[in-house]
Amino acid sequence: MAGQSKAQEVKEQMPDENMLYDLAELFKVFGDSTRIRILFALFESEMSVSDIAESLQMTQSAISHQLRILKQSKLVGARREGKQIIYSLADDHVRTIINQGWDHVTE
Repeated sequence: MAGQSKAQEVKEQMPDENMLYDLAELFKVFGDSTRIRILFALFESEMSVSDIAESLQMTQSAISHQLRILKQSKLVGARREGKQIIYSLADDHVRTIINQGWDHVTE
């Protein structure tokens, strides 16, 4: 890459615009403290909407709304257990993202 400008190098390494948009949208989901609280609650255990609502002292309606957003963003998963839906973290990436953010703000 001799003779190539830094700007050209950066331009060539820049991810696709759609991927950058998707990444920005993911971080928007983390921009709500209620959703962060739900994710922290799910660190501890899988839970139903009512269990999450009780532990966070919020209404089931408010929790359901935020869980819908988290599910659409593939940050939480859900499974049916009888009449209840049980929510959990989608995968270890969610835990890693939260932990790294936590480390950053507590440095």
